[in-house]
Parts: sequence; structure tokens; C-alpha cells
Amino acid sequence: MLQAAVLVVAQTIVLLIVSPFIVGLIRKVKARLQLRRGASVFQPYADLAKLFRKQPVVSTATSWIFTATPYLVFASTLAAGLLVPVFTSRIPLSFAGNIIALVYLLALGTFFLILAGLDAGSAFGGMGSSREAIVASLTEPAMIMSIFAIALTAGSTNLSTIVHKTALLEGIVTDPSPHLMALAALFIVAIAETGRVPVDNPATHLELTMIHEAMILEYSGRYLALVEWAAGLKLLVFLTVIVNVFAPWGIATSMEPAALALGLLVYLAKVSGLAVAIGVLESMFAKLRLFRVTEFLGVAFILALLGMIFFYVLRG
Repeated sequence: MLQAAVLVVAQTIVLLIVSPFIVGLIRKVKARLQLRRGASVFQPYADLAKLFRKQPVVSTATSWIFTATPYLVFASTLAAGLLVPVFTSRIPLSFAGNIIALVYLLALGTFFLILAGLDAGSAFGGMGSSREAIVASLTEPAMIMSIFAIALTAGSTNLSTIVHKTALLEGIVTDPSPHLMALAALFIVAIAETGRVPVDNPATHLELTMIHEAMILEYSGRYLALVEWAAGLKLLVFLTVIVNVFAPWGIATSMEPAALALGLLVYLAKVSGLAVAIGVLESMFAKLRLFRVTEFLGVAFILALLGMIFFYVLRG
């Protein structure tokens, strides 16, 4: 019990500390590719500290949903992070659920964020909420199916079991096609769910292109800090799922201090490398027009479906 409690605290600290750094790293890479100096990779920490010191301004037209949403989004995203192996194949909350629970926890935060955008009563909030609902309805099935394609090889829907077996090279099919298709599908889902280019642009405040930013336009102070921190956490959770489910090598498969330290260093290197790749890709592509987003997300669903079909074909 003590070991499990220590693991919960350690993974929570890692997720909370690393998530703003990943956001700052992506911004830094994009700035350097645009021949700008850019802000420091530690600027998101300063932004969060500044927002926490500010007093929030809340419209009198809003209900309890508006004020409760930042806490619900932050708590559900952090809980989802505790269902994912980070630097060790053991999951702190493995008893609480599997990949189904992970998807539902992330969907819970999205659901309340959509409600908060509508609750504010602004035209931009309603527009962003309707667009986010469309994106979420297309990404969640693709996310579940892409991880199921890997779960079939491991014989379990528990992420701890999947990562542990993959790290020890157990239950891996000889043909990598299902894994590659599932990886491509999950990467597209991660881009869409976290509001990155080409689905959304977190750096814009143009009314006609906003999705995530439109929903949180009415937030300020500590409420905005919690929502922004939760967005960084969500991005880190998706990157963690990608690097540890599809490339878990280096992750600690035991609870020895040396293995845990090595696993943490390898984890930081992998998520930082993936963050750099996202920054490079965002600098290469423009934001898609809204009616093209559904086609883009449809590709993710088809890839995930093909990954599952190829698994059964190869197995047969």
C-alpha cells in the first residue's frame, strides 16, 4: 500500500511539472523554425503563476457549471494521467479501470468544457462548443479502436499489461502493419483532441477559426489557469500513451530505484522528442478548413479499423 501511494504521488508530480514544459517546448520549436527567438520553454510556468494570482471575473449570466468546470476538467484529466504508465509499467490506479475508463475520463472533461462554453451565453462559446462536439464524436471511436489494436496482441485492455508485455517483447506480431496503422490513428487523434494544427490552432484568437479557445474565452484568473494546465496535461497524457504503448522500451518493469530513474530519464527524452516533432509538423502545415477536419479525422478511424482487421488477418 505504501509503495502504491508513493507511486501515485510521484506520477502526479511528474505529470504536473512536465506538462507546462512540453507546451513551452512546442512553442519554442515553432518560434525557432519561424526565425524568432521566442519565449523560454519555462514561460508556461510563469503564465500559470500569474493567472493563479489574478482574481477571476465571472458573468452573472452563468450557472454553477461555469465555475465548477475548471476543477472538473483538471481533476478528470489528472485522473486519466494516473491510468497511464509513465516511467514504470505499473499504473497507480490500475484497479480503477482500463483504456475504457481512460477514454471516458478524457471525454468527461470535454463534455463539461462544452457545457461551460454554452453556459457563458456568448456566440463564440456556442460556436466553439458545437465544433468541439463534432471533433470529440469523431476522435473517441478512433482512439478506442487504435488502442484495442494493440490490446489484442497483449490479450488485455489494461494499459499496464499492454506496456509491460510490449516492453518485454511478449505477444508482438511479426508484421508491424497493425501497430503502425494504430500509431498513425492515435497520433491524428492526439492532434485533434489537444487542439493542435491542422485541426485547431492554440495560438490564434480569430473568431472564425477558434475551437478550444472559443470555449474558454470567458475564463480568467485561476479558472483559466486550471483550464490551461489541464490542456497541457491532456497533451502530455496523449504523448505518454503514444510513446509508452507503441515504444515502451526503457520503461521500468520493476520497482528498483535504478530502473525507475532510468525509466524517468527515457520517458522525458521520448515525450520531449515527440513534442519537438509536433512543433516541426505544426510549422509545416496550415490549419485545415472546418469541413476538411471531418475528412482528416475519418482517416484516423479508417486506419484504426484497418489495424484491427490486419491483426485478425495476420493471426489467421
